[in-house]
Amino acid sequence: MSLERPVTPDPYPLLPAVPSFTVASDDIVDGQPLADAHVNAHGDTSPHLSWSNAPEGTKSFVVSCFDPDAPIVSGFWHWTAVDIPAEVSELATGAGASDDTLPGPAFHVRNDGGGHGFMGAAPPEGDQVHRYYFVVHAVGEDRLGVDSDASPAVVGFNLAFKTLGRAVMHGTYAH
Repeated sequence: MSLERPVTPDPYPLLPAVPSFTVASDDIVDGQPLADAHVNAHGDTSPHLSWSNAPEGTKSFVVSCFDPDAPIVSGFWHWTAVDIPAEVSELATGAGASDDTLPGPAFHVRNDGGGHGFMGAAPPEGDQVHRYYFVVHAVGEDRLGVDSDASPAVVGFNLAFKTLGRAVMHGTYAH
């Protein structure tokens, strides 16, 4: 069976428009290949992310990593950290290891691999280049209103009504 298919569009312009703000990384160059440390087979280490200029009224953040190029309709969620306090503007390399490595009341919901934390890039061998969107969502509530048993889709549904702004960057990976 061939996995050949059209390239999936960037999903974020398809969402309701919100202001953008700045996200940067010591580990990722926007649009460039991810380092081995951020690959499932080489360590599952979440990258450093920092952000600035979030919209006024931001009360918390959600950080996620999504692969729209997975050969399934829903894409693949690699990371979702919820309820990051508004005074936080950076997650260190490796912050996606567990809830204990996140600031304050922040926690992870399960990724599509079934774990709670960051799951590195893991496209099927020989598949097209996959894009991994690292997104910081500015939220207008202290708490998003989900718990650690929520799916990333439920987090996304809640974000549809509570997102004040979005900062997006992406890395790529292929075997």
